[in-house]
Order: sequence, then C-alpha cells, then structure tokens
Amino acid sequence: MSEWTLLAVPAGFLLDLLAGDPHWLYHPVRLVGKLIEILEKALRRCFPKTEKGEMAAGLLLALLVPALTGGAAWGVLYLAGRVNPWLAFALEILMCYQLFAVRALKDESMKVYRALKKPDLSEARQAVSMIVGRDTDRLDEAGVTKAAVETVAENTSDGIIAPMLYMAVGGPVLGWIYKAVNTMDSMVGYKNETYLYFGRCAAKLDDLVNFIPARISAVMMMLACIPCRFDRRGAARIFRRDRFNHASPNSAQTEAVMAGALGVQLAGDAWYFGKLYKKKTIGDERRPVEPEDIPRANRLLYGSAALSLAVFLLVRWGILLWLHI
Repeated sequence: MSEWTLLAVPAGFLLDLLAGDPHWLYHPVRLVGKLIEILEKALRRCFPKTEKGEMAAGLLLALLVPALTGGAAWGVLYLAGRVNPWLAFALEILMCYQLFAVRALKDESMKVYRALKKPDLSEARQAVSMIVGRDTDRLDEAGVTKAAVETVAENTSDGIIAPMLYMAVGGPVLGWIYKAVNTMDSMVGYKNETYLYFGRCAAKLDDLVNFIPARISAVMMMLACIPCRFDRRGAARIFRRDRFNHASPNSAQTEAVMAGALGVQLAGDAWYFGKLYKKKTIGDERRPVEPEDIPRANRLLYGSAALSLAVFLLVRWGILLWLHI
C-alpha cells in the first residue's frame, strides 16, 4: 500500500458519508454479481450433478471470483497509472468509496425507524425486508426493531470495518477481493437444496476472511461505547458470554457487543422461507427493545467506523515510517 492509498481510504470514507449509495450510480458489485451468475451456470454445466461434482464446481467458483475481481481492480489502477498518476489516485478514491456502506446502512435502517414512528407496521416490515434475509411478514414492532438493529450490528463488520481493514492492508485491490468473497457468500452460501454443496466453499471462505475482522470490529465497538456513551462493561460482558450464539462463527461477535451496549436482547427464533428456525438469543432483556434503539445502533456504527479508520491508518502510517527509516 502506497502513501497515496493512505489518503485514498479516508477520502473514500468521507465521500461515502456525504454521498452514500445513490441509486442512479452503477455499483461495481453488480458486475461481481453478474460474474458469479455466469460462472455458476458454466461450472454447473461442466461438473456432474453429484455431491462431489458440486463441491468441485463450488471450489473453482470460490477461487475464480476473488482472483478475477482482484485482477480487474489491479488492472484498472495499473492502466490508469500509465495514463496519469492523478487519474489512478482518483480511481483509488472511487474504488475505496464504493467499498464502504456506512451511509447506506444508516439510511436504510432509518427508513425502518421512521415507519415505526408513524406508526406503520406494514411499511416497517417492507423497509426491514430490504436489509435482512429472514421473513418479515410475521414480525411485530419489537421483531422489526430487532432485525434492523441486528443488521446494523452485523454489517458494522461486514460492510464497513472489514473492508476498511483490508483496504488499510492492501489498498482497494485487496478490499475488492474481500468484497467479492462477501458477495459470493450472499449469493450462493445457503444451506438449501440448491447450494448445500455448491456454495459450501464460498461460505467457508467468507467465514475465514471475516474471522479476524469480526473480532477486531467487536473490540472497536466496545471502545466506541465510551465516546458514544453506551454501556461498555455490559458490551464486554455480553461479548464474552454470547459471541458464539450464532450458526456463523463471526456474526454474533458484533451482535453481542451491540446487545450489551444497548442493554437489550437480540437474535432468537426466526422464519426463513416459511420455515421456523430455532436460534439462541444474544444479550439480556434488561429492558424491552424499542424503535429508538435503531438510531442508537447507528450512533455506535458511526463511532466504531470513525475509531477504526483512525486506528488502522495510524498503524499503517507508523509501519510506512518504520519501513522508510
């Protein structure tokens, strides 16, 4: 990572805070999604429709998608640098900006909050269905609120701190490799009849690339409780106790911090595709969850993101100084 990238990451972060994810701007993640669709169809044709065949096809998908995405990102920056260094720097900022989702996550979750405050439960269910994978038509007000808060907590890592960490280590190229893995998991990493074997490698790879970032994110959230005036001790206690109360090894890390910081209980049973799944709860029900917990969760999101940016860039800057001595 160059000194220019050290400037591109915070510039992209600020651009995300200001502009968010406007619907009129074509997002490169759609190209990653299209690549996954094309490769899935091609690989399924090439490999037998058996357990081993689908596992082999899925392994090849898990290797090709990050490699092609990272190669494309590197190629674009390399060619831009050959034309003009300032053009390459501008593209670095743009690529970093499109890896962040702070403003979009806040905006989408606040749509849920505004619908609950009207109150319009039907509108709130529709709004939360845009940011969660579970069935929302059965949710009451508390269920809708929990779903929104859980999404903010989980995506504090997946959508903000994890890509930020990878960008701090390897610039936007490594950031986009991470994003490709994350997108691939969201498209094929399901334990259903279609993707049980084909999507297994993608899901395991996503667990792997998020293992360290999820835990760093949890630590950053606990530290951010201090300036954000949340219960740091409660966050730490619930983190230690409930951080593995999820099928994923990573998702409950930040959800546990959020539950402890707010003093509410999250997770629990949920409906997916018309089927009820029994799930452990996270946190203690010190008080009932309420719509105001959504803006509180966003406050912790912003505090954690800002703190992480400062820490990551200071560490990287220190390493660069040491290497130049």
